[in-house]
Amino acid sequence: MPQPLHILKESPSQTAGPYVAIGLTPNACGIPGVYPADLGITMVNAQTLGPRITITGRVLDGTGTPLRDGLLEIWQADSAGLYPGPSETRGSADPNFSGWGRCLADSDTGVYRFETIKPGRVPWPDGRQQAPHISFWIVARGINLGLNTRMYFAEEVAANAEDPLLNRIEHQSRVPTLMGRRDGDSYVFDIHLQGPAETIFFDV
Repeated sequence: MPQPLHILKESPSQTAGPYVAIGLTPNACGIPGVYPADLGITMVNAQTLGPRITITGRVLDGTGTPLRDGLLEIWQADSAGLYPGPSETRGSADPNFSGWGRCLADSDTGVYRFETIKPGRVPWPDGRQQAPHISFWIVARGINLGLNTRMYFAEEVAANAEDPLLNRIEHQSRVPTLMGRRDGDSYVFDIHLQGPAETIFFDV
């Protein structure tokens, strides 16, 4: 006769489903009245310092098909390389810049879009300078744990060559998957979940 095991069993896993987008971006999902505007929809105002840019792109699966239910968040420094928050010790970050944004991909095209500024260089703990970059967090149905990556700026050749994180990537041939390509005042950054052009994701 089997003996009972007095241990806790693993809870069943579950995908994020559509409820992440409904809870985090209700206005974009057609549910008004929860927030006047979805949180993270606006990062800048008329007084924000720094060059204005637009970041747009798609999250693509292994077949190259855009995810139409992806939700993305970005976190970045201001134009002087400062992050908002009480722990900032190198000076005051721009009070007219939130440093954080959230966007639900378009349900028809899968395209996401952020209106922000180009960030400055941020110090590495040992005093070296990181290249200008924007951190991305991606969730969607079927992605149980959010994926973390970065977008760098392809034209920042010298800064990218000095970036401590980029230099730690073992397979340097994959570094271009982290580069946003400039198109006027916009940057295009497609995120590939699988396949030969798979974007580098970070374990953070």
